[in-house]
Amino acid sequence: MATGSYSMNVNQVKKTIDMTVSGSFTPEKAQEFINEYQRKTSAIKADEFILQFDCRDLNLVTQEMIPDLENCFRLYHSSGFKKIVIEIKKSAVLKMQLSRLARNTGLNNVEVTEI
Repeated sequence: MATGSYSMNVNQVKKTIDMTVSGSFTPEKAQEFINEYQRKTSAIKADEFILQFDCRDLNLVTQEMIPDLENCFRLYHSSGFKKIVIEIKKSAVLKMQLSRLARNTGLNNVEVTEI
């Protein structure tokens, strides 16, 4: 199983935060991601931005990672983005997992797109 990795870039012109997330995250990697996310989003007005995720190389969510992902989704919700777009490879299971996490955490402006 591939170790989790990510990249995060703020595009002030397009008003997007472009993220790429891949592999499977350990709790430590998830915390590193959250710390960087908080640093980057503290410098913008999130309600003017779209949060765009490229998750085409993300593995299925393991039971151990659900609490960490729920915390991330709550964080996105509290940031107040205009919209959140998550792109994944065709995977009904992953789409269902991410959609359920969004629902369970009150995120109603999420679009999970299969590419």
